[in-house]
Amino acid sequence: MTDSSSMTPIPVGLDDGYAFTKIALPDGRLIAIPSRGRIGQSGVTWVHQGQQRIFEYETEGTVYSVGAVDGEATNFEGYPMSGLNRSIVQHVLQEAGLAGRTVHAVSGLPVSTFYRKNGQLRQGTIDKKRDSLKIAARPMPETLPAGIAFHDVIPEALAAWYDYVITEKAGEAKLDAERLSTPVAIVDIGGRTTDYVVVKDQGIVHASSGSLQCGMLDVKQLVANAIEDRFDLENLGEQLIAQAVDKKAVRLHGKDYDITGLVDAAKQEVVERLHAETRKQLGLGVELDQVLFVGGGTVALAEHIADWFPNQAIAEHPAFANARGMLKYLRYVCEASNAA
Repeated sequence: MTDSSSMTPIPVGLDDGYAFTKIALPDGRLIAIPSRGRIGQSGVTWVHQGQQRIFEYETEGTVYSVGAVDGEATNFEGYPMSGLNRSIVQHVLQEAGLAGRTVHAVSGLPVSTFYRKNGQLRQGTIDKKRDSLKIAARPMPETLPAGIAFHDVIPEALAAWYDYVITEKAGEAKLDAERLSTPVAIVDIGGRTTDYVVVKDQGIVHASSGSLQCGMLDVKQLVANAIEDRFDLENLGEQLIAQAVDKKAVRLHGKDYDITGLVDAAKQEVVERLHAETRKQLGLGVELDQVLFVGGGTVALAEHIADWFPNQAIAEHPAFANARGMLKYLRYVCEASNAA
């Protein structure tokens, strides 16, 4: 006898970013993995399967390795529609225990990828992103995939606005009337892009909204360049650089070297670019009730952005604000039941 609960589609908020892929689930779980993978088999045999850290997925005839690999760069134009993206998304769904389940998902695109400067939709790009994640990505060798039966796409920073205005209590959702009626700016500092969305009277103000191609992946690249220069090295692995940025130390030839100065200098360079663009987009923010910072970069750069506006705030668990908003949009705004 089939368990009817296993037939019910699982709603998922899916923030498949260039640096991290994050999901929000209706049971309250928030899961994040690095957006790290590459074409080809892993070439690793695990002595103990329970210790497996690299996983393989096949999509459209190509095999991708995801997990503890030196990942290929994700900061290219076609990443949101790529087999690499599908494989990483499938991996986070597997990590969430959704193997064999049907999934309804909402994901996002950067604001400038979603809208033209005049506010018109980039419908072709949106459709490509929507259709891409419906293409199967199969775990190898025999695990059942999570199947994405419905997928909608919204602007990434706008997803955080939905998280801000839709509140949940005791299993019920309601719109916060005060937050809905006041002008607010969302600043979403991500991996490849920093997005700006200003919402006033429930309308997007396109003159103050858009994207800057700058984020935490730029910090990693600057640190990589600085380490290679200081130690006269070439082609350091992506995992080593990620750990070096997190720990402000790099391990080379079995020895740890302090690189605090290199990491701080890289962050400062990126912060200066972000601050200039934020002033360009939002000015001093005098007509805004609140400037809300979200995204993984907000966590990493919190001390650097603490005093940009007198009316600023950092969202709760800011790295997951988009994923939470995507889930709320799916459950309370989007008519998933009417989509096929």
